[in-house]
Amino acid sequence: MSDLQIGLLIVGVAVVAAVLVFNWIQERRFRRQANAAFQVPVADALMRDAAAPHAAHERVEPALGKTVFNGDGEDDASEPHVRLGAGMPLTDEAVAPAVVAPVSPAPSPERRPAGPPAAAPAAPYDELIEYRARIGCDGVTAHVFADAINQTHTLGKAVRWLGLPVGATAWEDLQPWHDVRYQQVVVTLQLADRNGAAQEEQLGALCDVLQATAEKHGLRLACDDVVDALERAQAIDRFCVDVDVLIGLNVVARGEGAVNLTRIVREAESSGMVLGGDGVFKLLDSRGEPLYSLCNHDAEPFAAEAVEGQSSQGVTLQIDVPRVPDGMKVFDSMVAFGRKLANDVGGILVDDNLRPLTDTGIEKIRSQLVHIYERMEARGVPSGSRRALRLFS
Repeated sequence: MSDLQIGLLIVGVAVVAAVLVFNWIQERRFRRQANAAFQVPVADALMRDAAAPHAAHERVEPALGKTVFNGDGEDDASEPHVRLGAGMPLTDEAVAPAVVAPVSPAPSPERRPAGPPAAAPAAPYDELIEYRARIGCDGVTAHVFADAINQTHTLGKAVRWLGLPVGATAWEDLQPWHDVRYQQVVVTLQLADRNGAAQEEQLGALCDVLQATAEKHGLRLACDDVVDALERAQAIDRFCVDVDVLIGLNVVARGEGAVNLTRIVREAESSGMVLGGDGVFKLLDSRGEPLYSLCNHDAEPFAAEAVEGQSSQGVTLQIDVPRVPDGMKVFDSMVAFGRKLANDVGGILVDDNLRPLTDTGIEKIRSQLVHIYERMEARGVPSGSRRALRLFS
């Protein structure tokens, strides 16, 4: 090998060595820079000096606090308390891992959170036969409605005033002279009766009276839709006209004679009928409502004391069909009583056209009653029900 080749080899080795050294130096420098940039110098918690509880950078752990006492010395156990505790020296027991199952405190009856307040009960409003206005009162006394109540008496239809006292759960009839405070008031007007359907003027007058009262006393008023109420009034009135039937049976003398009223009065009293102030005998149910009645054909009504030998052209038994509960049974009872009266006084049982009532004729009437009562049931107005008594009054 020539001197030239040996020299070039030495130079090449030196260059390679210099590059390797340079790369090693650069690598160490870059590693130190990276460590300085990304490493966070956090001391090992397990290596803290137990004698230095307040050393810098000490971690504060959330801990389940002990029972917290109030100033009276009584514990407040209504809720579990999570308390941020101060740094504490770590011991072997403190750093030992532990699993603690969460324990829910047993509910205390006297400390159980109260549920949402109970909703106020709905007012006893009959949407089939009534128009409604609602008043928010916020505790006003009953007497503020006295003038309005007096004015509604002149509307020509039955009006009900219902109030829900403050703190109460049951509605009551509002009486203006009672010392009661109400949170809500509902006023209803009956949409139909035997005088016909309610008119727009009557509904408007009711709302005007209530509006004036609301404005005077700072109350909140909400009246139902008048157009809808008028349609319901007409519909219920048409229904009432169709089923409003009064059936009459007559006991009359045969030929040109007369019937003995004294004997008829005695029979009426012995059968449990009661003489009313209008001079008409009535058989009453347990509610005091008449099942059927007995009246004199002549202009003179029955007297409290029958005069011996008093006579009449005849008497009439009547049943107000829609107002009587269990109407078929009541009708059969009235027919039986009419036949007994006819036999006792030597008369005859006839219809309103003075035609003798045969079994066939009675069955025809019964068939008509069945149809009427079926219609009433289907319409939601059973005969003799509270709703029927209001409509047919």
